[in-house]
Amino acid sequence: MALTADRNTQMKDGELIAVPVAANAVIHAGAMVAANATGFAVPGATATTLTYLGRAEEAVDATGYTDGVVQLLVRRGKAFKWKNSGSDAVTQASLGKDCYIVDDETVSKTNAGGNTQSVAGKVVGIDTDGVWVL
Repeated sequence: MALTADRNTQMKDGELIAVPVAANAVIHAGAMVAANATGFAVPGATATTLTYLGRAEEAVDATGYTDGVVQLLVRRGKAFKWKNSGSDAVTQASLGKDCYIVDDETVSKTNAGGNTQSVAGKVVGIDTDGVWVL
């Protein structure tokens, strides 16, 4: 039903979010974080079922815990510098295009040729020591 009066709509910033962590996941501070197929935080990895979330603001170890018992602060909405894949390097021609998750600190130019990687985000810069991904 459409509004017929003013509404006090709640909001949150969305830049720093608390995300429930997958069972037995170990995520290091500064790592690339993704949501697995069931929506729990895991470190970035080569997989087709991940959704890029951002950068871990802290370290967590969910070893021995079930899904969601441990939470992790994840920073979003910023460009982060990740390592560039040595075998499938992101190049200047990739500017503005998607790059792909290799692991919790590395991105690649393509989807590994066999559709085995999830999208990390858009390339917004390339330096000699890494790739800026938004």
